[in-house]
Amino acid sequence: MITLRQLRYFEALAHTRHFGRAADLCAITQPALSQQIKELETVLGLRLVERTPAGAHLTPAGREIAQRASRILSEVRDLHEFAIAQQPPLSGRLALGVIPSIAPYLLPTLLPRLRRHFPQLELELHEARTDPILAELADGRLDLLLLALPVTDPGLTTEALFDDPFLLAAPQDMDLPAPAACLPNLIASQRLLLLEEGHCLRDQALAVCALRERERIDTFGASTLTTIMQMVAAGMGITLLPEMAMSVEGRTPGVKLMRLEPPEPSRTIGLAWRRGSPLAENFHAFGNVVREAHQHLCQISISLP
Repeated sequence: MITLRQLRYFEALAHTRHFGRAADLCAITQPALSQQIKELETVLGLRLVERTPAGAHLTPAGREIAQRASRILSEVRDLHEFAIAQQPPLSGRLALGVIPSIAPYLLPTLLPRLRRHFPQLELELHEARTDPILAELADGRLDLLLLALPVTDPGLTTEALFDDPFLLAAPQDMDLPAPAACLPNLIASQRLLLLEEGHCLRDQALAVCALRERERIDTFGASTLTTIMQMVAAGMGITLLPEMAMSVEGRTPGVKLMRLEPPEPSRTIGLAWRRGSPLAENFHAFGNVVREAHQHLCQISISLP
């Protein structure tokens, strides 16, 4: 008999194309995962996977079974979400994915409010870049994402919550007008420091600056805004800082923050979940608390020229 466990393990293998990574994803040993895949092949009477030193390749039958397994597991997840939706709003487990340019700044304000509004909520947090959490949302490992929009996946529903303006962060002794002048002109004479490739904040900053030439962009492998702000303080260049991060990163010694000329460039922060989820109303309620937390964050932010 085919089991849901076998289908989940095979879905992970089809996603990773690697037995070791699939086992890690399922939090089991590789031999245990391999055994379940073999049993699935035996029950179906089909060879689903070609095992090679480089990884795992799906056979034509394996690709078809992977698609069917994905549909079955999606229906099972919908069934589970339907059952949750019949309970009090936002009670029980909720797996939330958050991007790194939001998590350390908004969560300290958001989490106590969630606990107060939804005392029965069991929140599981996963902080990662946009692409990984989108993949985890699609395969059911996460239920909801808090991230920067837009998200173009047609299988997802999104809700915009608020705009998060960009501020200019510069060395304290740099002579600049207030508000700061047009970004493209400013960046033409200054080195722009951004997060390393793979961070959506980097791509958003490039878009805001209308940058096509990248020879004046440094990252030095920086993976956090804290590192970037230290580089600014050392006089190595300037950067764009989301207003959300101002109360934390804006206190870096040797750095000054300035607003940009209107209209201020910004990013849009919102939620994303699987289209058709019966928990949509719960997610709207979650979004209202996120808005409340952001409004409080804005009230306690330091003033700027």
